[in-house]
Amino acid sequence: MPVSHYIPLKVVFALPKYGGYMRILLVEDDTEAAAYLVKGLTESGHSVEHAADGELGLEMAIANAYDSMIIDRMLPKRDGLSVIEELRRMGNMAPVLILSALDDVDERVTGLKAGGDDYLTKPYQLSELTARLQALTRRAHTGVQGTILHVGDLTLDLIKHKVTRSGRNINLQPREFRLLEYLMQHTGQVVTRSMLLENVWDYHFDPQTNVIDVQISRLRSKIDKDFDSPLLHTVRGAGYKLQEVSSPAETS
Repeated sequence: MPVSHYIPLKVVFALPKYGGYMRILLVEDDTEAAAYLVKGLTESGHSVEHAADGELGLEMAIANAYDSMIIDRMLPKRDGLSVIEELRRMGNMAPVLILSALDDVDERVTGLKAGGDDYLTKPYQLSELTARLQALTRRAHTGVQGTILHVGDLTLDLIKHKVTRSGRNINLQPREFRLLEYLMQHTGQVVTRSMLLENVWDYHFDPQTNVIDVQISRLRSKIDKDFDSPLLHTVRGAGYKLQEVSSPAETS
């Protein structure tokens, strides 16, 4: 089974300690994909309950308190968006990650308007799915919502895949976009090479290449060049940090 198609995740409702145990509802009619997700999430220490159709998924979501839900867009008996809309109507605000094979912008917007917190198209990489779920968890804990990230005058729109700084459009390659997204999700934090390799490149080891240095350099030239103040900083001996103001003693 290709790992690129099915991947583990996490999100929240009655919020446990960030990064801790979660009770997750997975609503997915693809038995192979569901088995892979249940296995991956369970091995990560979470409790996963699975529903194979929309009607059962809605019943389970109403009857139980879940920390997060993963809902497929196309489901038998009741489609995923109507399940989410009904839950939101009832006041259930548990974070929901929508999974779908429909990848155009209008479909993403429709999913978010229905009450989804994020939208990920198939096939997807483990690193991207994990990062998005971590972002949902973090936003749920901090009260930050939406799909537009801001650091100073830098803005990243997750749905339109658009980046601007001071209103000026910045064109990024897919890997550069993913790298910037990850850095923005960890604004003010030192991000190590290992973190970038695992979450942006899906490497669980250091391949001993300069891939990170090259991509950081390219990204910096696009988001910082021709602007008055740098946002992307190198923290000597540690990694990188994206922030509006930095200490000259710590960054370069």
